[in-house]
Amino acid sequence: MHIHHEGHYYLAFSGITLLFLTALSFYLEMPALSVLNLPVLFFFLFSLQFFRNPQRQIAQFSDYLVYAPADGKIVAIEEVDENEYYKDRRIQISIFMSPLNVHVNRNPISGTVTYNAYHPGKYLVAWHPKSSTENERTTVVIEGKQGQVLLRQIAGAVARRITNYLDVGQKVDQGTELGFIKFGSRVDVFLPLNAKIHVSIGDVAIGNTTVLAEFV
Repeated sequence: MHIHHEGHYYLAFSGITLLFLTALSFYLEMPALSVLNLPVLFFFLFSLQFFRNPQRQIAQFSDYLVYAPADGKIVAIEEVDENEYYKDRRIQISIFMSPLNVHVNRNPISGTVTYNAYHPGKYLVAWHPKSSTENERTTVVIEGKQGQVLLRQIAGAVARRITNYLDVGQKVDQGTELGFIKFGSRVDVFLPLNAKIHVSIGDVAIGNTTVLAEFV
C-alpha cells in the first residue's frame, strides 16, 4: 500500500508514541499502562487508511474529458454564479469526501494553471451550502486545450489544512497530483454551461477513473 507523504509525520509520531508507551509499561512493570496504547493504535491505523494513495492511471487521456479530481460522493450538480474568478454562471459539481475516502486531489484535465488563490475562513461542515464561499479554501483554474476548469478545495468541520502543489503558469498533466485535504472535506468543480455532464447526484466518484463531464 502506498502512503501519501502528507501522512508520514502522523504515522511516525503515532508509531513512536506506541513504542514509547509499550516500553514504559514493561520498564515500570505496569501492564495497565498498555491501555493508553489503544487510542494511539486507533489513530495509527486510521492514519494508515486515511493517507493511502492508490496509484491510478488515467484509462483514456483526452482534452475533452474532465475526470473526477477526488474520491467521494456527488452531492451537488447545479447552475450557480461563480463570483471569484469567472463572475458568471457555471455548472458546479460538488464531491464530498468522508474521512474514509482517499483524500488525494488530482488534476482533472491537462493544461496550464492560470489562477491559484488561498482563502482562510470558517470550518462549516463540508456539505453546508455556504462552505464553498465561507470555509477555508483554495481555488485553482486550469486552462486546457478544449476549455477551462475551476476547482475549489474546501476544508470541512474537522479539516484544518489544505495543501496545494500548483503555481500559476505551471503546466500540469491530467491525473497528476493537485493537492491534499486532511480529515474530511469537499472539492467543487466549475464547468462551462454547455459541458456534457456524465454523473448524477448520489454517484460515487473515483479520482482519475470517473468522468465527470465532457467539453463540447
